[in-house]
Amino acid sequence: MHIVLVEPEIPGNTGNIARLCAATGCDLHLVKPLGFSVEDKYLKRAGLDYWHLVKVHLHDSFAEIQQKYPACSFYFNTTKASRSYTQMNYREDDFLVFGKETAGLPADLLAANREHCVRIPMENEARSLNLSNAVAIVVYEALRQQNFKNLW
Repeated sequence: MHIVLVEPEIPGNTGNIARLCAATGCDLHLVKPLGFSVEDKYLKRAGLDYWHLVKVHLHDSFAEIQQKYPACSFYFNTTKASRSYTQMNYREDDFLVFGKETAGLPADLLAANREHCVRIPMENEARSLNLSNAVAIVVYEALRQQNFKNLW
């Protein structure tokens, strides 16, 4: 599986997600601009000593990822979707796409991919979950659907 963070802003969240990638075998794709340097001490600290286990890809744009992986499915995680993340059928090479902490995914990207937008159900008053928590929830559902292939 692939996790895509579009313009992540908080190094600790990205570090936690990198650690998740190390534990699950997911590739991590970071779309620029980043709100931090990949050399950031908070990013490194949150990822602990797992960085050697993570396959990290840096991209200048989301379009670059779509061009590089044209046959893959992309699922866009947003609080604006009407479909739950559990209603999708995830495959091994799918891309789980998440937006930046303060704004989520760009409106034009969501509009162009409405049929692949999903959300994590939550109380209406809650704006959103922490990015690294949201990624973990969706990744583990996708992996559960695949019987946690290669993780035992």
